[in-house]
Amino acid sequence: MLVGYLLVMGCLALGLRLLRRGARRPVPAPPGARGWPALIRKVAGTAVGGYLLLMAVVVGYYQGVARVGGHFLASAFTGCALLIGTALPVLLAASWLTERRARAPRRVRRRRG
Repeated sequence: MLVGYLLVMGCLALGLRLLRRGARRPVPAPPGARGWPALIRKVAGTAVGGYLLLMAVVVGYYQGVARVGGHFLASAFTGCALLIGTALPVLLAASWLTERRARAPRRVRRRRG
């Protein structure tokens, strides 16, 4: 259980470090890294990485700590795959809206008076 916790916290720490480093010096996007294909690759990569990390924690816990196997692990794999498949369209839509808002020009309202 400790190893699973350390894996999750390590991944979160690495993600925060990458975000902070990217905030200091923006890196220009390579050609072709815009639009729908890039967004789909980014969201799919996030979903696959999250699924693999979740499965590593589930297998580690249920094989190492709880000593449960067989049908339970098969159910965990299919159930989590269903969860990811259900949540993926929502993640894609939320990512698209976030990217769209970030690129939209901000309108400045003038005060009347």
